[in-house]
Amino acid sequence: MLPPIAAFLNPKGIIRERMKAERRRAAASRPDAARHAAANFLARIPLREGAVVALYHPIGEELDTGALAAALKERGVRLVLPAAETRNAPLVFRVHDGAPLIKGRHGVMTPPPEAARLRPDIVLTPLLAFTRAGDRLGYGGGYYDRTLAALRAEGEILAVGLGYGAQQVDALPRGPHDQRLDWIVTEREAFPATGDSGR
Repeated sequence: MLPPIAAFLNPKGIIRERMKAERRRAAASRPDAARHAAANFLARIPLREGAVVALYHPIGEELDTGALAAALKERGVRLVLPAAETRNAPLVFRVHDGAPLIKGRHGVMTPPPEAARLRPDIVLTPLLAFTRAGDRLGYGGGYYDRTLAALRAEGEILAVGLGYGAQQVDALPRGPHDQRLDWIVTEREAFPATGDSGR
């Protein structure tokens, strides 16, 4: 089936369609990817005592965060999950303590509204593509870009892209509101973004 014609009207749309297929192939060929990515995260990402880490609840072929969540809980890390409470606004983060999740906006599973909110120290983001410079291609809603911009305006935050190694590309088109990642973690490696794409 051909991708929607709208995808051909902008460069990001074209790349999104291609990288959805690339991620689908990676998910099928690397069923052990989540376990290796979790090990790479723990080996490289600096975790201070009492850190709050924002994971995401995977949808579709997004890299599963279950193995990483279990390992972080063993280390006493507090976990939160994002919730899109308001359209075109930054995400909020609710405590994920094992209580049942509910279906939120866009069908994403999230803790219930009564769960406590916490500001994360580290935010893991799903993605369709990334560059070694830290550029990230999401789904086009802008939620993570707005969220990272708001968190960075408040203080220190570490943005970590989580995905398959096959999702790496040489370059991505960037808009004025696109937020860079600080680190990228895959089943192959974990590395700090170089931030040198010339923008």
